[in-house]
This record gives sequence, structure tokens and C-alpha cells, in this order.
Amino acid sequence: MNTLHPERPAELPGHLELALLALPKAVPELRRTVRQYLDAPCADVQLCVTELVGNVIRHLGEGTPVRVRVARVDGRTRVEVTDPDPRALPVLVRATGDAESGRGLALLDAMALRWGVEQAVAGKTVWCELAEGC
Repeated sequence: MNTLHPERPAELPGHLELALLALPKAVPELRRTVRQYLDAPCADVQLCVTELVGNVIRHLGEGTPVRVRVARVDGRTRVEVTDPDPRALPVLVRATGDAESGRGLALLDAMALRWGVEQAVAGKTVWCELAEGC
């Protein structure tokens, strides 16, 4: 078992890994790149990548450096977004009917087989795993 990522199952060869600045204008290109890597539209995976990078933009600020990783793992697709702040942890909340935000993690929670956070001294990785259906 990998001690740095104890939740990560054995990965199949080939994965997508990108280092970028979390900026709203970077998200459409990121979604296209993920679609090309998966060789299919995979709306659920693209939505999870968008939500996780969007959370970095909202909670840490535009221009925060992130690492985005997408891999096919044991019949699943694993999405990871790593940022430099180990303190700003995502929290699943119930948004009220008229709330303008707060639904992203609930949506991710509903789509993903599982998700979580791995903390490190130099930051954290928020990850989710989806059924490989695309």
C-alpha cells in the first residue's frame, strides 16, 4: 500500500496529470483535456473536475496552483485535485432551496462511488472515484 495515498488502489498504465493555476478561464480547456484523455464525453468526470477546481477558486482564490490528476483505476475513474492549503477542507453541507451555492459537493457525493481528502504538510488532495461508464 502506498503510504502517501493509502486510499489509492492499483492504477492502470497511463494517467493524465496537469499542473495549472486555478482560474475560471482554465476550466473549459481542462474539461476538454479530460474528455480527450478519457476518449469520451464522460460528463460526470468532467463535472467532478470542474467542481473540485471551482472549490479551489472559491475558497483559496484565483491563481492558486493546483495539480489535477485523472486515472483509470480498477474499473473506476479517479479524479484528484491537489492544492497548497492543508487547512481549507471541503465540507458537505445541505444547501437551502434558495441558496446560491453549496450544492457542488452534494452533487459530487451523489455521483461518486466515494470521495475524500488526503492531507499533507504541503497541502491536500481532494479526490473522488466514479464508476467507469464512459
